[in-house]
Amino acid sequence: MADPLTLESELLAAVAAAQDEAALEAVRVAALGKKGSVSELLKTLGTMTPDERKTKGASINKLKDAVFEAINARRDVLKNAAISGKLAADKLDVTLPVRLASAERGRIHPISQVIDEITAIFAAMGFAVAEGPDIETDFYNFTALNFPFGHPAREMHDTFFFNPKENGERLLLRTHTSPVQIRTMQKQKPPVKVIIPGRTYRKDSDQTHTPMFHQVEGLVIDKASHLGHLKWILEEFCKAFFEVPQVKMRFRPSFFPFTEPSMEVDIQCDRKGGEIRFGEGTDWLEILGCGMVHPNVMKNCGLDPNEYQGFAWGMGIDRIAMLKYGMPDLRAFFEADVRWIEHYGFRPLDFPTLAGGLST
Repeated sequence: MADPLTLESELLAAVAAAQDEAALEAVRVAALGKKGSVSELLKTLGTMTPDERKTKGASINKLKDAVFEAINARRDVLKNAAISGKLAADKLDVTLPVRLASAERGRIHPISQVIDEITAIFAAMGFAVAEGPDIETDFYNFTALNFPFGHPAREMHDTFFFNPKENGERLLLRTHTSPVQIRTMQKQKPPVKVIIPGRTYRKDSDQTHTPMFHQVEGLVIDKASHLGHLKWILEEFCKAFFEVPQVKMRFRPSFFPFTEPSMEVDIQCDRKGGEIRFGEGTDWLEILGCGMVHPNVMKNCGLDPNEYQGFAWGMGIDRIAMLKYGMPDLRAFFEADVRWIEHYGFRPLDFPTLAGGLST
């Protein structure tokens, strides 16, 4: 028969060495199971004399109790360790940085921002905003604007035409926002004083041209408007938009079918250091086209050119955005690169105002 004291020492050591509940259960079965070492000792009690049972029986029962208590104590330790391990594996570190709110993470596209800047400037001069469809007819895009038949702008190489209808008419994607001038003059009796920002489309793609781009045009129609008014408006716009105290502009004769006389406008700038600065320097940069509304355009809108006159101008929104904010490639405007918009974009709540600063 095994010595109870020796067996107790061995079993307690096995209990302490158990690393999980499965190993501990194996120790319990080996000691207290039907054929376990302690159970085999208990079976010998029936063959002992009363005197032997008093001495040896007490030590065997003491062994049984000691092993039983040790197993229960070790099981509690292992259960607590398992729970602690699971909690450690599943814990959520609440000390991680809090994600910024949408208003902080989001960015306004530079085109949207510049349109808001343009609108703020001209709204202060009393201009309203007019809009029209992107899909136009040949009449509104060309004919009403005094483009003669056979003009290069009507050809397929420059304009996105839709398939002809049964009657031969072809719709197209507008090549400029000027059709809105026609629509405005047709439905609104003078005086007219509007700006027209919007998307336009032409078959062209390189560093400074994209098949879709943005333009803003202005139109003033009344009985006494003249080129002096146009010059003042454009000077005030350039000073406000480029945020400089003064600008020098020069007006060069040009030709556009829808204006007469027609002019292209250059603004004085400095190109030193790889940057373009306005209001200083000795260089010139073309920035827009303008002129007095052609009498034929007035007639096409149902207005008498002997009674009314006016002027119009137009410029590329994408281009002036590039000039103001130092963007080298127009194509990046439309590539939906999150890194680009995070760099050049504007905070959603930074509304441009003349009083608070357009780009602050």
